[in-house]
Amino acid sequence: MAKRLNYLGILNREGVLSATQVREAQQLANKTGVKLQEALVRLEYVTEDQVAKAIAEEYGKRYIDLSDVTIRPAILELISESIARENCVLPYEEEGDTLWVIVSDPNDIEIFEKLRFILQRPIDVLIASRSAIQESINLHYGQSVVESTDSMINEMTDTAINFTVIEDGSDAMDATAGSATESDAPIVRLCDQIIAEAVQLRASDIHIEPFEDRVRIRYRIDGKLVEREALAGRFHGALLSRFKILAKLDIAERRRTQDGRIKLTLGDKELDLRVSVIPTNHGQSIVMRILDKDNIRVSLVQLGFSERDYKRFHGLIARPNGIILVTGPTGSGKTTSLYAALNELNTPTRKIITAEDPVEYYLPGINQVEIKHSIGLDFAAVIRSMLRQAPNVILVGEMRDLETASMGIQASLTGHLVFSTLHTNDAPGAITRLVDMGVPPYLVTSSVIGIMAQRLVRTICPKCRRPYTPTQGEIEAAHFTPEEVAKGTFYKGKGCINCNKTGYRGRRAIFELMMMTSKIRELAFQGASTPVIRKAAQSEGMKVLFEDGMQKVLQGITTIEEVLRVARLEE
Repeated sequence: MAKRLNYLGILNREGVLSATQVREAQQLANKTGVKLQEALVRLEYVTEDQVAKAIAEEYGKRYIDLSDVTIRPAILELISESIARENCVLPYEEEGDTLWVIVSDPNDIEIFEKLRFILQRPIDVLIASRSAIQESINLHYGQSVVESTDSMINEMTDTAINFTVIEDGSDAMDATAGSATESDAPIVRLCDQIIAEAVQLRASDIHIEPFEDRVRIRYRIDGKLVEREALAGRFHGALLSRFKILAKLDIAERRRTQDGRIKLTLGDKELDLRVSVIPTNHGQSIVMRILDKDNIRVSLVQLGFSERDYKRFHGLIARPNGIILVTGPTGSGKTTSLYAALNELNTPTRKIITAEDPVEYYLPGINQVEIKHSIGLDFAAVIRSMLRQAPNVILVGEMRDLETASMGIQASLTGHLVFSTLHTNDAPGAITRLVDMGVPPYLVTSSVIGIMAQRLVRTICPKCRRPYTPTQGEIEAAHFTPEEVAKGTFYKGKGCINCNKTGYRGRRAIFELMMMTSKIRELAFQGASTPVIRKAAQSEGMKVLFEDGMQKVLQGITTIEEVLRVARLEE
């Protein structure tokens, strides 16, 4: 058992991993059920390639960088694509009777025995990271999900599958082409491929929008919409009907908005798609939000706090009562941050209840209530009933009105820790918003203990990042001092397969954490404006969003233009 963990000692020896980081990763691994090395990568203490190199050294094997490797077709034919994908192995080269294969885990004896049985020859192994092997499989076998979706769209566009138009203007699909009960029907396969492709590309949303002569398909990847190849307009009705059937919506309803959910398993991932349909002038537009359970299995450490803000926020959630507000626009990661806090607090000794509209992710061990306005089950009503359930921690999805805010404040004043969100641009603005809603300033100052604003910035792709020297104009826009520029580590992504040629892969939050100190409470009680409160908070050490973002630029995590895209320095 000790031998298997030797790679930790190797990483520690090289100065990339500390004992404290290993303990934190072990806690995450125990909580989420993943391997320790995967937890280390999730926490971004090490990269997959660093772990793979250390494992190769531990077992006396050779590490191979697959980014520039081309494998001969004759070698690829020795192992079928299905076996390669199922076992995450890649044939590399022959040496006499021995076949060299690339694997991520040299201790997985079962895979080696299976390959020896299939190939009837000895094998030896090289080591690479799991994601690098999967990308290389997609590249070499030439049958990635993206390519198959492209070919399917082209195939359907070139065929004469017919979709007629009924007199009332609605689309009707040909029985053979659009039958949702035929699993091999072209439309069914295309819909499955669209979802699979979106998941592979790490998309958060799928947008299917009808226009006069085409259907536009777009994915939101790392916060940016990316357009896929368009379909002919005649396919719109069939696509819409298929997705409606999956979401258990009314196919005949074409004039009203509809909402539903699709639950499916894709490989080893359990996915939940939140479906929204609205009527437009060219037909119904459908948006599917992909809810991946892996996205909420995050700890506070993974959110991207600076060391100082992490200690402050951790101290806030350890308080027995009070309100903690998270602010920011839609899509800024507020839900993820709140769930990370709840995951930290979720122990058998605490009762946690949430009121959400809607419940996006299901959290084990937490009582979650979905708001249903149609039957009068709104936030205020749920909070009122929550208090009779004797909870320790309450999450209110959003403080939208005076009644909800008043109930949340009453809950905090009666000994409960309350989490909630507000749609404001910065942390100081949340105080003004609550007062504008009609909450008396003395209640705001006595209940709110901390406010955190956040945004998401794209992070530089680790596979293709290159050192970069910012221009004088960029340095001035970032307000960097000469000392910061001298000490900073600047990178830019060149663009590769790993990041779809964008130079960015993944996102990281930037934060603005305002503690309710006595000075801030006094200003709030006096009805001070947002700029005055912000200035006071900065004088007490609060870093605004812009400053926190630029610190991540200096650390080589993101770029100046990314921070400027989501945050500006208030003059």
